[in-house]
Amino acid sequence: MEAIGKHVFAGRKLHADDTPIPVLAPGNGKTKTGCLWTYVRDERPAGEQAAPAVWFAYSEDRRGEHPRQHLKNFTGAPQADAYAGSHHLYGI
Repeated sequence: MEAIGKHVFAGRKLHADDTPIPVLAPGNGKTKTGCLWTYVRDERPAGEQAAPAVWFAYSEDRRGEHPRQHLKNFTGAPQADAYAGSHHLYGI
């Protein structure tokens, strides 16, 4: 997992997205909403030879602090949707 993350975050750009997912809430037999964060490196359309890859991370909520932490050392160009928790990626 660590090697894949290093490869994905070493790219010049990456695509970031989040997906709310139902997960079992411990102890009560019901579900709650967690979040699966996805970061994709695929530079083939730009003529690069690096292998495409995807790195996933799970969190128990959808707070913007999670992508902020995941991308704290990323220096390339992020591409993400208009989720309000992503605004810090663009210096807004």
